[in-house]
Amino acid sequence: MKVDVLLGLQWGDEGKGKIVDVLTPKYDIIARFQGGPNAGHTLEFEGIKHVLHTIPSGIFREDTLNLVGNGVVIDPVIFQKELEKLAPFNINIKERLILSKKAHLILPTHRLLDAASESAKGKNKIGSTLKGIGPTYMDKTGRNGLRVGDIFMANFQEKYEALKAKHVELLNHHAGFEYNIEELEPAFFEGIEVLRGLTAVDSEQFINDALKSGKSILAEGAQGTLLDIDFGTYPFVTSSNTVTAGTCTGLGVAPTRIGNVIGIFKAYCTRVGSGPFPTELHDEVGEKIRKDGFEFGATTGRPRRCGWIDLPALRYAIMINGVTELSMMKADVLDNFETIQVCTHYIIDGEKVDYLPFDIDGIEITPVYKEIKGWNTDLTKLTSMNDAPQELLDYIAYLEEELEVPIATVSVGPDRNQTLDNRK
Repeated sequence: MKVDVLLGLQWGDEGKGKIVDVLTPKYDIIARFQGGPNAGHTLEFEGIKHVLHTIPSGIFREDTLNLVGNGVVIDPVIFQKELEKLAPFNINIKERLILSKKAHLILPTHRLLDAASESAKGKNKIGSTLKGIGPTYMDKTGRNGLRVGDIFMANFQEKYEALKAKHVELLNHHAGFEYNIEELEPAFFEGIEVLRGLTAVDSEQFINDALKSGKSILAEGAQGTLLDIDFGTYPFVTSSNTVTAGTCTGLGVAPTRIGNVIGIFKAYCTRVGSGPFPTELHDEVGEKIRKDGFEFGATTGRPRRCGWIDLPALRYAIMINGVTELSMMKADVLDNFETIQVCTHYIIDGEKVDYLPFDIDGIEITPVYKEIKGWNTDLTKLTSMNDAPQELLDYIAYLEEELEVPIATVSVGPDRNQTLDNRK
């Protein structure tokens, strides 16, 4: 058996949670491999909307085990609140959810450091969600971090106090930044007790034993490829590897154990926070996409920047990830457009390029567009691609030809039932 991977190909918010939920019945285990509570995976079914931040999106399906892998960073406070929101749905959390002992913990002081750092940047801020993600990953690479396994050790409190003292020293360098750690700690330690009530495992051994015994596994990514710490639009990126390679380090599986790679993208493009966005629309068209697509961050509530689909960026993401099939999301948001624009190339310094260069921040980029006829039809009632308007089929065929990867799934609404199979 191999681990299949599902991840985002744009700047996040592509709809990963929905597709994981739809695919979960095919898998025994759903495993998150990176990121933290800055993720907001939205699932909608039976008239109820759910937003998950750390817990894998397979949690609502019976007989599926959900693993939070070692590459994830966990905020005990947010994690506890997430569990509390699931309580009314009678999910047996202790049976369906396990944690990696090697997953790192977000401390209250990590969040304070995040806020202090972003505040100090002023107009040069990177658009952090202020969840403490970056500082936690910095402590991880700096070999100072606390991990889930530490909370079961006799010296956990001692380790916590030592790391807190280090953080306080750093915070003192931010003149004028006010904070009160004592106000934040009770909720943190209450969350730690909740974590202690769950099963923590040596996840790399667990995953590989599961593969050996024939279990099917889907690795769930967070954020998107263009936010990857190495391959994204640096420095306006997240602090982890959001690409397929992150599955190997975030779960402890060898590259040879990677199977299908499912890449998720919207029929248009969005971005939250700062950073370059070549196809961004600053006009009524961009506002229409935002309104019709309800484009507001699931985690932050911030309005998303909106623009047309960007093929150079998508080709780049497909290449980096080794994508084997695509899922196109939110096709219905473009229902009321007579024509749709597709960015096929960039003009940079007078040169036409069809790939994502080293640094697209602060340079002049002129997108080159191809106009495609829109379907101008309500897709939300579609139950089969056999009934899809020809214009939608033409749009899909054009993207498949340009991207050289089949679009296996098309989403025409937020509900899990509004997900259509497009496999030929």
